Amino acid sequence: MSTTRGVLYIHAAPSALCPHIEWGVGGVFGTPVRLDWIPQPAERAAYRTEYAWTGPSGTAARLTSTLKGWQRIRFEATEEASPGVEAHRYAYTPSLGVMHTQIGLHGDVVVPEERIKHAMLMAGLGQQDLVDALNELLGRPWDAELEPFRYAGEGAPVRWLHKVV
Repeated sequence: MSTTRGVLYIHAAPSALCPHIEWGVGGVFGTPVRLDWIPQPAERAAYRTEYAWTGPSGTAARLTSTLKGWQRIRFEATEEASPGVEAHRYAYTPSLGVMHTQIGLHGDVVVPEERIKHAMLMAGLGQQDLVDALNELLGRPWDAELEPFRYAGEGAPVRWLHKVV
């Protein structure tokens, strides 16, 4: 199994959930995890944290599966590509649920052909506007909802997945 790196961004969580989130993340890694929580100014009585990790491919998916059950948090989990495995980004908001995208070599969202065909079919049947469907495939609704929480976290420590020289 390939080893990779990633970052878990908890953009907003109520203080009562912070220890439960640590417990859940620790369960994914099989070891206790202590996160450094700071106030999230975009939401009253909420906290934010970031956690850089190294682990087997699929860790971001496991983190997302663990955390999505708590309805009152907003988070993103990213995972770098590893040999034979694409990079991934997951995002979760209470109103939108989970979003998953593959990320290409240069940081672009990669949308599989079948998902585009499905969006075109739904648009052709009048069930969804094509522009809205494509925006959803690109994760734009999640970005729009999470952006105030990202912005409010400016000044928080920045953790780069890797540095390109």
